Amino acid sequence: MKEFSLLGFVEFLGNLPAAVEAQTHEMLELAARVVEREAKDSIGEYHGAAGPFAAWAELADATKADRVAKGYSENEPLLREGDLRDSIEHTVVGNEAHIGSNSDIAVYQELGTSRIPPRSFLGGAAVRKEREVVELIGSSVMRTLSGGGVALPIPRSGE
Repeated sequence: MKEFSLLGFVEFLGNLPAAVEAQTHEMLELAARVVEREAKDSIGEYHGAAGPFAAWAELADATKADRVAKGYSENEPLLREGDLRDSIEHTVVGNEAHIGSNSDIAVYQELGTSRIPPRSFLGGAAVRKEREVVELIGSSVMRTLSGGGVALPIPRSGE
């Protein structure tokens, strides 16, 4: 922990709002990347219930047969060419992180339809990564408040 003189502490407090603002953006970026990676990794694998999101239902036999007939693996839910997975991205705007997809298929799969059970790859990813994100942000806040500044690296895609 940093040691302060009285004048140094006053200066630190004066700089704290800017440091917290910069740290908030960096941590939201990191959190969004963590959840985005988990959502992408969810595609093609079955998942149990996560928070309010139900466990993924087994693919229907007709769906499995159709997948095989079209040259895909029988039992990789939501994965065919990888378009859905590749459509997942994130943005950080102000004090909000957005993780999602512009694909209509993503909406149908995430929420379900009258013929497709929901398979939440976005909401489920956020729930599964909640503890990791909270720990990252908490440790970052503590570093900032103790004068340590921005210290956590932001992992790049695939890390």
